[in-house]
Amino acid sequence: MTGTILGCIADDFTGATDLAGLLARSGVKVSLRIGIPDQPPTQTSPFEVIALKSRTAPVADAVAEARAALAWLRKAGAQRFFWKYCSTFDSTAEGNIGPVAEALMADLDADQTIYCPAFPENGRSIFMGNLFVGQQPLSESPMKDHPLTPMRDSNLVRLLAPQVTKPVGLIDRMTVAMGAVALRSSLDAHRSDGTAHIVVDAVANADLETIAAACRDMPLMTGGSAVAMPLPALYLADGLLAANAQKQVSRIIGPETIVLSGSCSEMTNAQVANYRATGAPSYQLDPLVLNKTGEGPVLDWLAGQDLTKAPLIYATVDPASVKAAQMKLGVAAAGELIERTLAACAVTARNAGARRIIVAGGETSGAVTKALEISQLDIAAEIAPGVPWTYCTSAGHEIALALKSGNFGKPSFFADALTTLANT
Repeated sequence: MTGTILGCIADDFTGATDLAGLLARSGVKVSLRIGIPDQPPTQTSPFEVIALKSRTAPVADAVAEARAALAWLRKAGAQRFFWKYCSTFDSTAEGNIGPVAEALMADLDADQTIYCPAFPENGRSIFMGNLFVGQQPLSESPMKDHPLTPMRDSNLVRLLAPQVTKPVGLIDRMTVAMGAVALRSSLDAHRSDGTAHIVVDAVANADLETIAAACRDMPLMTGGSAVAMPLPALYLADGLLAANAQKQVSRIIGPETIVLSGSCSEMTNAQVANYRATGAPSYQLDPLVLNKTGEGPVLDWLAGQDLTKAPLIYATVDPASVKAAQMKLGVAAAGELIERTLAACAVTARNAGARRIIVAGGETSGAVTKALEISQLDIAAEIAPGVPWTYCTSAGHEIALALKSGNFGKPSFFADALTTLANT
């Protein structure tokens, strides 16, 4: 059995691939498990990531799943652990970020952890405890209208405090800029005061390197994916990670492709428009129409497509259209209808020969991977910061799968994904 160094738990599938992709920049093999494995660990990678679908689950369910994932990772030999959530801190007043963190801390007998969802490469920064999306405070960004987790406050200390039972503190950018020793000293001072949950400012990659260096010995770190990115090099320097650790491998995958988009984020809207402008075949899903006609029309359309032209099926629309559908069908029903249809499209495309599948949207990615009965992914080439290609097996077929969080990537993401895989 290959020893696992870092065990990671992510609250959705695109977040898991985001984290796995950044860890894979080290060149070391990263395995991503879809859900908690039902078998004890046997062959594991130096970096193991377990993807849950718990971001909007009831708090008790999210906590139970995270603890079960932690138990599996400990059996795999992991010595350090990372709780990954979205770089826009998607949650409600009840959780799930804080409750899961406290449960993991209790299981690991950890008295303190940090919270750092900053991802400067993707425009996420934290200053004085306030999270920014580009130049906008979180509460003024498009996240304020998120259909499931509308973010109406930018201050992470205020957001976190109602979710946890122990005190929340802040280490600001001025302390981080003084280096890892100063940051550790500040963490120790907070620990002496009984402050268990520490939000840490970060506005640049150099800040993330300082934070990782200062916190790498913590039993549990939490945050977005970017603060974990420096850990492989630190573990190598510390002797935790062997110089001859397992490396990534590439594979040859056929050209037949399907692109599926369920996200309605501002960036995904731009990406869909950009891809359609290239002349790629496309089909738009309308939940109100789907509710009447079912999946038949889109599956009939898909059956007539040349998959080497990478057709697009999308439910991506503006926020007003999303709200209109939710008003008539209900929030949960509208979302589930789209997810179920895109999952059916993925299975149909696979059966028709698609071996490259690109998915936009966290909930959609979860539905697609479940429908394809994928249990493990090996991380491959990075398409955009936090979005890698992955290799997996579905119904005996080797598949290249890309799972994209709604706001990640450039407007040209879908075309970029195809180019990246072709050049791998």
